[in-house]
Amino acid sequence: MALNGNSTVLAYRRENDRVGVRNYVVILPVDDISNAACESVANNIKGTIALPHSYGRLQFGEDLDLHFRTMIGTGSNPNVAAVIVIGIEPGWTKRIVDGIAKTGKPVEGFSIEQNGDLKTIMDASRKAKEFVHWASELPRVECPISDLWISTKCGESDTTTGLGSCPTVGNMYDKLIPEGIYGVFGETSEITGAEHICKERAADPETGERWYKMWKAYQDDVIEANKVDDLSESQPTKGNIEGGLTTIEEKALGNLEKIGRECRYIDILEPAEQPAKGPGLYFMDSSSAAAECVTLMAAGGYVIHTFPTGQGNVVGNPIVPVIKISANPRTVRTMSEHIDVDVTGILRRDMTIDEAGDSLIDMIRRTANGRKTAAEALGHREFVMTKLYRSA
Repeated sequence: MALNGNSTVLAYRRENDRVGVRNYVVILPVDDISNAACESVANNIKGTIALPHSYGRLQFGEDLDLHFRTMIGTGSNPNVAAVIVIGIEPGWTKRIVDGIAKTGKPVEGFSIEQNGDLKTIMDASRKAKEFVHWASELPRVECPISDLWISTKCGESDTTTGLGSCPTVGNMYDKLIPEGIYGVFGETSEITGAEHICKERAADPETGERWYKMWKAYQDDVIEANKVDDLSESQPTKGNIEGGLTTIEEKALGNLEKIGRECRYIDILEPAEQPAKGPGLYFMDSSSAAAECVTLMAAGGYVIHTFPTGQGNVVGNPIVPVIKISANPRTVRTMSEHIDVDVTGILRRDMTIDEAGDSLIDMIRRTANGRKTAAEALGHREFVMTKLYRSA
């Protein structure tokens, strides 16, 4: 597919000049005990979406920093037009409101203490209704495809993933990264066995050394420190093994196919951190659990997620459309309602990886223009926070 700077999509240009492909009014709980109020507001005001989660009380240190980074990043995502923030007390609520407000988008906070659920729900519902009226009149405008931020992670991988769907994503990145998009990959534990290859794919030796230090810390301080015997109950998963991946090394080699043949990552991101070095490919230190990883990348500002799957992972996200790509003929046959891009032709040798990459770029364009992904149509809205350690 010939690409040039005139390649465009119809999307939403936000106040901070970022481009979003969806137009949500989000009701965001600061903490787990504010979920009910948020869900009540979303029930009252059609056109809003609540994002309930399980954390936000008595977290501290790095874990608390990650919580705020995820909350602020989620509200700041360009797919979100406006945000209602509800928390039990005003201090943490204001911290999240102030962080989101830096984007210039409409955001309002409400605290339950000394107000109670009923008054909070009433006041928040009135403001949410105002936001919905405002957001519903925002037009899509022509934007260059280079303004998109596109993330990737694979799930329920098998032999077809490394041979077909992951290289499809890699081919897309090889074509779109030079156009100026932001890309990101992650899944720190799933690089195990291919860490030497990933280190060499850095843009320069210093970045490679920083990546390796990050990977080694995860390996030593998390996996080795807490494992019972090995990762056989987790990495590879039972689905991976059924699909023919017998070792984490095999899985890692397939995983790295997602970054193509030409791309070099230019920086390392903390979980839910937004990139700061300009366009290019980044690595995010992240869990390999699908819903956690996509949630972190959405909080990092990415607006479309590409998801290769072999055995058939069904994950979605509330604010970011997740495009499913599969090269497994059985999965495409038995789980066709979950697959957006069928690249089984790669294995039949009637489709090249270059052609598969073009078909994914076409689906990215269609998704950016408003097409619902399979996960969106089926109602998959998995929003899972990452927690680093026990609460105080």
